Amino acid sequence: MTVSTQGLELKSGSRAWRASVELLSSMRFSISLLTVICIASVIGTVLKQHEPLGNYINQFGPFWAELFGTFSLYNVYSAWWFMVILGFLVLSTSLCIARNTPKILVDLRSFKENIREQSLQAFGHRATAELQEPAAQAAHRLGSLLANSGWKVKLQERSTSHGPAWMIAAKAGSVNKIGYIAAHSAIVLVCLGGLLDGDLMVRAQMLFNGKSAFAGGGLMADVAPEHRLSDRNPTFRGNLLVAEGAQSATAILNQPDGILLQELPFSIELKKFIVEYYSTGMPKLFASDIVIHDKETGEKINTRVEVNHPASHRGIEIYQSSFDDGGSTVKLQALSLSDSGTSFDLQGVIGGSAQIQNTAGSQAQALTVEFTGLRVINVENMAGDSLSGADTRTVDLRQALQARMGAANKTHENKALRNVGPSVSYKLRDAAGQAREFNNYMLPVDMGDGAAVFLLGMRENPAQRFQYLRIPADAKDSMDEFWRLWRALQNPRLRAQAVERYARQAVDPKQPELVAALSASAGRALNLFAARPKSADVSSALPAVAGLQAVSDFLEANVPESERAKAGEVFIRILNGTLFELAQIARDKAGLQPMAADAHTQAFMTQAVLALSDVPLYPAPLVLQLADFTQVQASVFQVARAPGKLVVYLGCALLIFGVFAMLYIRERRLWVWLSPTPNDSHAIATTATVALSTNRKTMDGDREFEHLKLRLLGLKD
Repeated sequence: MTVSTQGLELKSGSRAWRASVELLSSMRFSISLLTVICIASVIGTVLKQHEPLGNYINQFGPFWAELFGTFSLYNVYSAWWFMVILGFLVLSTSLCIARNTPKILVDLRSFKENIREQSLQAFGHRATAELQEPAAQAAHRLGSLLANSGWKVKLQERSTSHGPAWMIAAKAGSVNKIGYIAAHSAIVLVCLGGLLDGDLMVRAQMLFNGKSAFAGGGLMADVAPEHRLSDRNPTFRGNLLVAEGAQSATAILNQPDGILLQELPFSIELKKFIVEYYSTGMPKLFASDIVIHDKETGEKINTRVEVNHPASHRGIEIYQSSFDDGGSTVKLQALSLSDSGTSFDLQGVIGGSAQIQNTAGSQAQALTVEFTGLRVINVENMAGDSLSGADTRTVDLRQALQARMGAANKTHENKALRNVGPSVSYKLRDAAGQAREFNNYMLPVDMGDGAAVFLLGMRENPAQRFQYLRIPADAKDSMDEFWRLWRALQNPRLRAQAVERYARQAVDPKQPELVAALSASAGRALNLFAARPKSADVSSALPAVAGLQAVSDFLEANVPESERAKAGEVFIRILNGTLFELAQIARDKAGLQPMAADAHTQAFMTQAVLALSDVPLYPAPLVLQLADFTQVQASVFQVARAPGKLVVYLGCALLIFGVFAMLYIRERRLWVWLSPTPNDSHAIATTATVALSTNRKTMDGDREFEHLKLRLLGLKD
C-alpha cells in the first residue's frame, strides 16, 4: 500500500466544504504547518523572549519594535497565532492518521496471496527453476523454510489444467508501516503536550474566569485576587525569586501586558545559594539548598536544586533557573569632579535608590542613584595577543586551517581568564528622567602594559557596550594620587607654580633669558590641557574641549602642517614635564614625599596623562567607587506544573521508533508459485517461480534476493 498525500474526499456537501476538508486532512497541509512552526521556532530561538520592551526599542528602534510586538515575536511560543497553528497541525495530522490507518491495518493483515501467476513476471526480482518433487510437498517445505527464517507465510492451493498448484505468499518488515502511524502520532502527541504546557489554560482562565494581567507596582501582597491564579491551576510555568534567609510561595507568570501571580501549595525557603568555580574562575556549579514548607501538612523538606537536577513536590517541578542579587548593601565613595573635589560616602541597597545633590554646574541639581547590580566575581579574558587586523605578510594559511580544524576543544584564540574582582553597576538619573548606566570595578586591574588601572565604565543604553575610563592606581592601589593631581590641575595658582618649576629646571642656568619663553609655552600647553567644560551636568551631551584634543586643535590652527609633527613632540614633552612637577607640588601640599623618578612613576604618569585627558569627557559630575559591600544572594527558580511533559516524552519515544522503523526497516513481500511441470506424466516435477517486492530499491534487497534464490531454488548467478 502506498500512503497517499491526498486528503479525505467527501461525497456530499458543497464544493467549498469538500475542498476545505480535503485540504485540512491532506499531508501537504500538515507539512506546510510544520514548516511554519519550524520557522517560528527559529525566530523564538534567535530573538530573546520575554525581555523588557525598552530593550527591544533600543535594539530595533521604535517602529520595528512595535511591529514585532504586534505579531507577538517577543513571546512566540505563547502567541495566539502559534497556538492556532499548533491546533490546526494536531487536527490535520489526526485526520491524516485516521484516513490512512485503516488502509495500513488492512494491508498489514493481507498477504496478497491472490496475485496472478502472470503478474510475477513484471517484478524486477524474479527467478524460475524446476524442483524434483511434487508441488504440495515443495510448498510445505518452502513455507516451513521461510517461516523459520522470520517470514510470515500463507499457503494457497489452486486448481490448474495440469493439476493442483500452490501459491506461497510471505511478508517481512511490516513494522515499517507501523512506523508511519507512530511518527505521525508522535507529532500529534508533542503538539498536544505543547498546548497543555503552554499558556492555553492561563488564557482560558483570563477569558472565562475573570482573570487579568497586573501592570502596576507595589507590594506583591497588595495585588488583587483577579490577578492571582489558584494553586489548583492544572498547568503553569513561572519564575520565583527567593533571597537567602527568606521564603516565597508566589510565582510570577509574565504576560504581554503585565504579570499574573501564581499561588503555590508550598513555600520555598532559600538556606544558601552555592557557586563553585574552576581554577580559571569560570563557574562549574550553581546550586540552592532549600526547604520546602508544605502548606497543607506543615511538612518541611530539605533538598538541593542544581542545574539539570530539579526538585519535585506535589507535581510541581522546581528548576534552578538563574541567580540574582537578594538585596546586597553597598558602601560607595563619591568623588565630585568639580573644582573642590569634595568626597562623601554613600550607602545603598541593590535594587534601591538614593538622592544626591549635584553642585558641579551653575546651580544645584537633584540626581538619583539607582543601584542596579553587584558582581563579586568578574572573570575576564586578559589575553593580550589578540589583534584587530592582520598583516598579510605574516599570515600562515596552514596554521590558520589547523587552528580551526581537528578536535572540538581547539581554539584559535588565546585565552587568559582571570578574576578581576568585584564591580558595582548603577544608573545616574537627572531631574528630567534621563539616565546613563555605569559599571565600576572595585580593585585595580593589570591590563598587561605595566600599569594597574581602575576601570570606570559607562554606556548610554543597554544595547551598547561599556566604554571605560582608565584611572591609574598609585603605590597604595588607590586612586588618591590621580585625583590629587586632577584637583591640582584645576587650580590656576598651582598650574603657574608647576610651570615656573619646570622652566627653571629645564633651562640652563647660563641662559636665564630662555626661562620666560619656555614658561609661556609650558603655561599655554598646561592651560589648554586643563580647559574645563561650561557645564558638568549629567544631562550634558556636548563633550568638553580639553585634554590632548584641545592641544591637537591648537596645533592644527596655529602651526603649519609641515611643522606639526615636530611641534607636537615638543608640546607633549613640555606637557609631560609640567604635569610631573604639578604632581610633585600636589604631594608636597599633602605632606607626602616626592615621587621617585623610576619606571613605576613613569608608567603611572603616562597613564595619568591619558586619563586626565579623558576625564572631561566623563558624562557625570561625580565618580562612585565601591568601598565595601555585604553580599546577599538570591536564587531564581522556575516552577512548573507540566502535565503535558509525559505526553511529550511518549511522543518523543514514538517519534524515535517511527523514524527508525521507516528508515531502517524494509518491508518485503515474497511470492513463490509452484505448479506441476506440463511434460511430467508422473507429476513429480514442479516449476517454481519466485518474485520479491520491497518498498525501497537498495543493494540490500539485491543481496537478499540472491540469498533467497540459493536457499529456495538452489540457483546461483
